[in-house]
Amino acid sequence: MIAFVADENFNHRIVKGLRRVISSIDIVRVQDIGLRTASDEAVLEWAAANERILLTHDVATIPHVAALRLAGGLAMPGIIIVPRHLPIGSAIDEISVVAECVTAEQIAGQIEYVPLG
Repeated sequence: MIAFVADENFNHRIVKGLRRVISSIDIVRVQDIGLRTASDEAVLEWAAANERILLTHDVATIPHVAALRLAGGLAMPGIIIVPRHLPIGSAIDEISVVAECVTAEQIAGQIEYVPLG
């Protein structure tokens, strides 16, 4: 199963719900690993170094920072962007599908938006 890191502003209720639905899920929050006020670049660098998919609500800056990493030939483990208006249960369901059905290799370098199309 792939591993996740939730960015600073990611809805903690989604993280808690994912842990409840998939007891074996490997997910950390940036707050828990000492990156609470870190830049987007630092968070993506950590995610790449630790092979974790980034969960975020940030459509304003994260896609741009990810594109710069890719253009610079840097590793980018993958990003899942969850709209803030998506109901929590739907977000949990969508991310659960990714967690259970997608490999790290399949999502590496990708920016995915949920709900999945």
